[in-house]
Amino acid sequence: MQWLYCDFHIHTTWSDGVFSPVEVVKLYGEAGFDVIAITDHVLDTASIERSGRPVSELSVMDSSRFDAYQESLWTAARNAWETYGMLLIPGVELTNNTSRYHILALDIKQNISPDLTVEEIVDNIRRQQGISVACHPFIRNHSGDDPSYYLWKNHERFATLFDAWEVANRDDLFNVVGLKKFNYIANSDFHEERHLLSWKTLLRCEKNPESVKAAIRDNDRVSLFLYRGGNIKA
Repeated sequence: MQWLYCDFHIHTTWSDGVFSPVEVVKLYGEAGFDVIAITDHVLDTASIERSGRPVSELSVMDSSRFDAYQESLWTAARNAWETYGMLLIPGVELTNNTSRYHILALDIKQNISPDLTVEEIVDNIRRQQGISVACHPFIRNHSGDDPSYYLWKNHERFATLFDAWEVANRDDLFNVVGLKKFNYIANSDFHEERHLLSWKTLLRCEKNPESVKAAIRDNDRVSLFLYRGGNIKA
């Protein structure tokens, strides 16, 4: 087994990112990463209605285009593997800004509504043999925002519900997650090129989707690293 350089929280032009999936693959591939997950936002219905705008005018993925989104990511995944030997795992960020929880769903095959409860979302991810991650669960130092306030407010109830919690997100370290000894990973929450310089995850496992998912669930060979540029394999 080898240590794999990973980032499991990346946004593209399918939601509020500035790079297409193909461009994301090139950026991460040339930097020497082994595993990435593209996780564009799907927004809850109440938030869409509250905006007073059609979903096509919001910086989120239209859930009715989930199949097209999946096809786009699988095309990018083939390119990632053939060009860079890099694994790309399709995912989404289920974004409920009404009840205030954001959840990464990695390696799912069918659409999941962010209108569901936390428990229903995680159960749906599990039934699809995917991975559930609690996103930026505490106050973000750079902005003071806490978009997943509900998750941390109920963290004792959700402690073992998720496969992992983000102990680091971009430049923020959430010490409270570490103190609780929750399963953890670190991600960039990538939207633009400068976000590449951020916290990432090292996993010691084989480079295939099932091994990566098992490593996140088992959480016994996981480390953090702060990426600051260059090709990490050079």
